[in-house]
Amino acid sequence: MINGWEWIIILVVVLLVFGIGRISKLGSELGKGVSSFRNNLREGMNEGEEESSETA
Repeated sequence: MINGWEWIIILVVVLLVFGIGRISKLGSELGKGVSSFRNNLREGMNEGEEESSETA
């Protein structure tokens, strides 16, 4: 099991390897991807509701 100090060391190593700029870009792109996925999921649900109401 990884303890608190080990997580801190891992985070420091990741920051040194990738740099703060790359990590912030990665976080931003990840957020955009999740947001896009949620929007597409909602659109798919709305289309499914429209199709079921048209057939009824």
